[in-house]
Amino acid sequence: MAIPPTILPSITRLHTHHPGAHETFVPQSGVAAPRAYSSLRGSAPALSLNGDWAFRLSPRADVPEDFAAPEYDASSWDTLAVPSSWVLHRDAEGQYGKYGYPAYQNIKFPFPIDVPLVPDANPTGDYRVAFDVPESWSGGKVVLRFEGVESWFKVWVDGVALGHSTGSRLPTEFEVPATPGKHILAVRVHQWSAASYLEDQDQWWLPGIFRDVALLYRPARAITDHFVHASYDHTTGKGTLKVECSPEGRVTVPELGIDIATGESITVPVAPWSAETPRLYDGLLDTGANGETLPLKIGFRTVVIHDAQIKVNGKRVLFKGVNRHEFDPARGRSVSRETMEHDIQLMKAHNINAVRCSHYPPHPAFLDLCDEYGLWVVDEGDFETHGFELAQWRDNPTDDPRWTDALLNRTQRMVERDKNHVSVVIWSLGNEGGMGKNIGAMADWIRRRDSSRPIHYERDLELRYVDIFSHMYLSHWHVEQIGQGKEAALPDLAQESVSKDTYEPGKALDPALDAKRRRSPYFLCEYAHAMGNGPGGLSEYQAIFEKYTRTQGGFVWEWIDHGLPKRLPDGREYFAYGGDFGEEIHDSNFVCDGLVFPDRRPSPGLLEYKKVIEPVGISGDAKAGTVTIRNKYDFASLSGLAFAWSLAVGGQVIESGTLEVPDVAAGESATARLPEIILPPSLAIGEGVWTVTASLAKATLYAGRGHEVAWGQFPARFTAPTRLGIDHSPVIAQPKVTGDTVAIGPGTFRASDGALVALGGLEVSDLRLEVWRVPTDNERFGGDAARWRATGLDRLHHRTDSMWIQDACLFVSTRVSAAAHDRALHTTYRWSSDGEGLRLNVAVIPKGDWKDVTIPRLGVVLELPSSLSHVRWFGAGPGESYPDTKRAGKIGAHDLAIDDMQTPYVYPQENGARGDVRWAEVRGSGAGLRVEGAPSFTLTARRWTTADLDKAMHATDLEARDKVYLNLDKAHAGVGTASCGPGPLPQYLLRPSPTEFSVVLKPL
Repeated sequence: MAIPPTILPSITRLHTHHPGAHETFVPQSGVAAPRAYSSLRGSAPALSLNGDWAFRLSPRADVPEDFAAPEYDASSWDTLAVPSSWVLHRDAEGQYGKYGYPAYQNIKFPFPIDVPLVPDANPTGDYRVAFDVPESWSGGKVVLRFEGVESWFKVWVDGVALGHSTGSRLPTEFEVPATPGKHILAVRVHQWSAASYLEDQDQWWLPGIFRDVALLYRPARAITDHFVHASYDHTTGKGTLKVECSPEGRVTVPELGIDIATGESITVPVAPWSAETPRLYDGLLDTGANGETLPLKIGFRTVVIHDAQIKVNGKRVLFKGVNRHEFDPARGRSVSRETMEHDIQLMKAHNINAVRCSHYPPHPAFLDLCDEYGLWVVDEGDFETHGFELAQWRDNPTDDPRWTDALLNRTQRMVERDKNHVSVVIWSLGNEGGMGKNIGAMADWIRRRDSSRPIHYERDLELRYVDIFSHMYLSHWHVEQIGQGKEAALPDLAQESVSKDTYEPGKALDPALDAKRRRSPYFLCEYAHAMGNGPGGLSEYQAIFEKYTRTQGGFVWEWIDHGLPKRLPDGREYFAYGGDFGEEIHDSNFVCDGLVFPDRRPSPGLLEYKKVIEPVGISGDAKAGTVTIRNKYDFASLSGLAFAWSLAVGGQVIESGTLEVPDVAAGESATARLPEIILPPSLAIGEGVWTVTASLAKATLYAGRGHEVAWGQFPARFTAPTRLGIDHSPVIAQPKVTGDTVAIGPGTFRASDGALVALGGLEVSDLRLEVWRVPTDNERFGGDAARWRATGLDRLHHRTDSMWIQDACLFVSTRVSAAAHDRALHTTYRWSSDGEGLRLNVAVIPKGDWKDVTIPRLGVVLELPSSLSHVRWFGAGPGESYPDTKRAGKIGAHDLAIDDMQTPYVYPQENGARGDVRWAEVRGSGAGLRVEGAPSFTLTARRWTTADLDKAMHATDLEARDKVYLNLDKAHAGVGTASCGPGPLPQYLLRPSPTEFSVVLKPL
């Protein structure tokens, strides 16, 4: 029944939410037009405003704006360094929380999805600083420039609002009064805004003014903007230069004899720029009286797509790349130029030739360095909306006209800022934002403004709007299909779980677009997730890239682990990740997925990548006494490298020298002859290995003379199998039973269960079968770890069923199985001796249903005294290696402390294995142990148990026990890259099957 109007209650409305200025779709107001960053290098003066500013943090956005008034008293405020992120400032005890906490999410938005609104709880930072406009600036204009502010900010000078801006990783300029004297700059920054919906970029959320702030003087004829066009014709060897400028002026390049007006073209012979030969010419742009001069760095190069290939200066290029976030463990995204340069030196020194700026334009100084050092750059827009995937892409900005202006604004500011960087060879519209018409709007604008570079956007799988086919994390098989031009039509292509056994190409959604895609080049904008131990499978990917011209390489995800230093109450520090700061939702250590650790030490993954992508192929024929040298550069000859050889026997270098190699052009090969070495019989029975290296013949910007670029190893022709232990020797030591012990040669066993308790004077305990290893990140996220745990591999029980002496051998039969399962591994240990060593033969027979089970390792583990401290071994090293990450391991003799054999992954996990070990010696202050393989084994030595490692979540959770735990493994599974991408290839899976393996133990 309806209520009569006369008795309806009266309503007193106390609050209605009206969107704040930070909750609208308008990207900017009151700002100057975007322009090239290189325009800032002119002769007109500038004043840095970096330094300590007055700062106040409020928990909400609706704080009064009275702080912007010049007379406002901010004497009680704190001071905060600019640039920086306020959440990274710690108190005197080194603890976070002074201004809130960092938070990490990969995909999820840390606030409800309600476009364009954000929560009331919105940390808001207010800044104030005084500045002086010099008297000499009174004749022109003054511009205030911000290089990067997250995520929304408004600016006042002397209490007058100048405008607002979004686009956190892009510059913003405001014109300010040119009146000489003191002025007050006030800035309000909201952590959350409508713009936050565009910036879901798999990283820490770090609000604040995090890039440089400067005051710029602009004379009457100041260079407003300029555009350098410098193409190269590889058929004539000539470059064409034209510089557009506002206002007009003249361009000179003395080395090339160029003196032309802006807007005029000239063609002259030049040396082209490439990532391998980064030739830059010094020029000068001059706008005359009342103007300014501007130095130019000019590189001539042309990028085209032809024959389904990206070609630079007429040649197909192979991207050996890495994705790069801006990150410093102490400063967040406020990365110094020195750190940027250090990163580039590391990249070049590890054979990386390309960088994808994920997923926003970097600090412009980084691109200056890429021009100088030589890196191919994919410059990417400040745009990712991955969190909408969890809402089935409803209201996704990519296809929402309300966001068109904001997305175009970000694209325009990137292109205008970076258009004069010769290293930028591809524009990328953004990342993981789904598909929609706004992608087309951005691509169309770029083509009108700059048609000299192709356009990339990975989610445009149809190539409706872009030029490059780029589907991330595809399996090796899928990439090979693309290389052959046999990939499925869409939508089948997106089904990465499809196997080659069930593969049936479907019907194309649009035949014309399908044909366009098949005519287009392909690269993996992301692949090989470098998270923790890994990534595996790099060499197999690289073989595909090198085999098919259409597959032009890829960009490993990613460069650096984003670990933040956090301090325990006892003063110890560790690197923290998602969840360590009390986040409501987080994605754990998925932010630690780099080729370098947070402190920028190279990980084993980076060393593996360096080897896989090395630009010189070295292979030998010991019988013929020759070495084949293949130049894998795209442009450079090998004239900058020096070659050397060495011959080692049993890991000991016997002789070495230089190798004469002719200059080899890019893409060509040559043969060099090895010296003839005659060894005495005492050495010739050992295992001989030739090693040939290619090193820098002289110092470069990134490394000194002698830096190793590439290497190859192959067996010497006199190699004969070394007789290890007692493999082929008669058994001469008979077992002796005395009371409760059994003695065989140097070994002592308990008679009750056959356990080895001593080897000579060395105490030994708990030798047992081991098939479990602590899962790697790639196994925890998407790999086999959950299945391994469900199978009980991490909680096996060992039972001795029987033991006996037969044919001078001690046999111990055991059953190894997990609670709640009937499957088991029947394991028989057979011990024998020649009087000096103790031979262990292990026979494993799976019982029960193991058909759908893989295992991570197969071997034995034993406990030794903590007095043992060092391991010397002959095998792969010096770093860790696993079956699909072993290319970087050099066969030789290596020596490390046990503590130094641990790889300090941010999240503790399986690490430190050394593969292809022929022999190893574990030594310390007392008795030691020598282990010999038959023929080889994988070695791991630790001061904590596998269970300890499994429970640890940070490095500080690991505490040394009073034992050394030595693993001697027959085999390991590969590590793959399943946290994003495929798991181990089939040949690297380890399946239970009847297996035998042997090692020989000798006391030292």
